[in-house]
Amino acid sequence: MLLTLDHGPIREVRLNRPPANALTLELMVALREAIETAPQNGSRALVLSGSPGRFSGGLDVPVLLGYNHAAIGKLWHEFYALLKTLAASPIPVAAAITGHAPAGGTVLAMFCDERLMAEGDFKIGLNEVQVGLILPPVILFALQRLVGPRQAERLAVSGMLISPPEALAVGLVDQLTTSDQVIERAILWCQGVLALPDEAMSATRKLARSDLVDYFERNTERELQAVAESCWSPQTQGALRALTAKLGKKVTTA
Repeated sequence: MLLTLDHGPIREVRLNRPPANALTLELMVALREAIETAPQNGSRALVLSGSPGRFSGGLDVPVLLGYNHAAIGKLWHEFYALLKTLAASPIPVAAAITGHAPAGGTVLAMFCDERLMAEGDFKIGLNEVQVGLILPPVILFALQRLVGPRQAERLAVSGMLISPPEALAVGLVDQLTTSDQVIERAILWCQGVLALPDEAMSATRKLARSDLVDYFERNTERELQAVAESCWSPQTQGALRALTAKLGKKVTTA
C-alpha cells in the first residue's frame, strides 16, 4: 500500500494502491504510522507522493459502501487522526501531487506544508457534494485557510474539480511542474527548507501552523459523529451507489 524511499534526510512516502491509490481504513492507518515514525527514524522532511497520473482518488467508495456503522465511524476517526498527524508533523511535509487528486486526495495535500502539482490533464478539488457527501468542517476550515472564505465557499458548495493552473491561481496548490519532475521538485523544496537555520525555521513553522493543529485540540467527537452519520442518509447512499455503478465497480467488503 505504501512505498518508502529515502533521499538523504528526506523520506518519500509513496501511495501504492492501484489503480487510483484510493483510501481505505488500512491505508490510512499505514500512512499515519509512516508519517509518525519518519522523524523517529532520523528523517528531517517528508514527501508524500502518488503514482504517475494518480496522487489519490480519495475514499474508496465501493469499500466504503461495504462498511457497517461501526466501521464507518472508525474510518472517519482514523481519517481525522491522519489529518492531525499531518498537521502536527514536527518535520516539513511536501505533497508531490503526481496526477488526479479529487476529494480525499486534495485533503491529504491540503494538510501538508507545500503542494507541488504535475502539469497536465489532471483534476483536483473537493467534489464531495457532487457524490452526495457533506464536506466535514475540518476540511472546510483547511480549505478556507488556503484559498480564503469566498473561494472556499465557491469550491466546496459546487464540488467542482479544477485544473492545475486553476488550482495554482486560487492558491490550492503552490507550484506546478512537469509530471516527471514533481517528486524531484518536492525534494528540492524540502532541501531548501532544511537549509534554513533549524531552530528559527521549526519554531516559526510551528507557530504558522498552530491554527490547523489547534482545530484538533477541540472536542471533535460530536463533529465526527455527525460526519459518520451523514454517510447513511438515503440521498448519500443513493449517490454513492450511483457513482460506484458509473465506475463499473461492485460494493466490496473491506
